[in-house]
Amino acid sequence: MLQALEATIEASGEIHLLEPIHLAHSCRAIVTIIEEPEIPETALLCQQSLAHDWESPEEDEAWSHLQ
Repeated sequence: MLQALEATIEASGEIHLLEPIHLAHSCRAIVTIIEEPEIPETALLCQQSLAHDWESPEEDEAWSHLQ
């Protein structure tokens, strides 16, 4: 049976599971490294607010000469 678990991996290689797991015996595992870009949290939080201002017909018209 395949089971997916989320974890973090330290630069030292130490793996920390984000949720507990109980196994009847030792098992093999495949680890996939997910590179996440370092985006400041404030940028993520304001993205929807900025999109509201930027994604408008008026903005499209103002910048149409660059297309």
